[in-house]
Amino acid sequence: MKRSKINQIIVEVKDFLKTHNFTLPSFAFWSLDDWRAKGQECREIVDAGLGWDVIDFGLGKFDEIGLVLFTIRNGVWNDKRYPKPYCEKVLISLENQLTPDHHHRLKTEDIINRSGATLCLKLQQATPDGRLLDDPVSVSIDGEVCEFSANETVSLQPGQSICLVPYLHHRFWAEGGPVLLGEVSAVNDDVGDNVFIPDMTRFPETIEDEAPLHLLCNDYERFGILQ
Repeated sequence: MKRSKINQIIVEVKDFLKTHNFTLPSFAFWSLDDWRAKGQECREIVDAGLGWDVIDFGLGKFDEIGLVLFTIRNGVWNDKRYPKPYCEKVLISLENQLTPDHHHRLKTEDIINRSGATLCLKLQQATPDGRLLDDPVSVSIDGEVCEFSANETVSLQPGQSICLVPYLHHRFWAEGGPVLLGEVSAVNDDVGDNVFIPDMTRFPETIEDEAPLHLLCNDYERFGILQ
């Protein structure tokens, strides 16, 4: 994606969050100069991958296949400096914008429709060797056990949440308008714990056609933050 496109999306998302009365932590608004003035007191933000995440999965069709995330808090697997066993994110899914088929090997997550329109999901059970089964799936929606056929559309209204366990393959999109989503999960590892079928790029290349408005969570190393 071009940096100019990423910057534009972040501006629009900040406005969207404001209309839904959702306030991000202060580091969401730091400039590159702000970052370069920081020291090791901000090491956790970098190491835990906190911050902005704007992705088109390398397909160049963000409005059709893409997602904006902001990781608010997170731990780091097997790193005693960061003992948090949990992660929290806010996600923004545009109307009919698909987050493509994937599952996690380790992470259990609750996806919450915080506000907006309808969140739609399709679920399928995956196996450790990468096969997708056509068996029915059983999930917890707000503590209630529900059964669905494989790839049946599951709809969540604002206030509802669904628990996705490891190897529960899923895709989701917003219907009827954009949706403000929450994610509460075990520690998040976007480098090693995402399985896309078919395979996709989790952190696509950024084309630097202008300066960044705010750094993405995968920008810290590129811009030498805290190095």
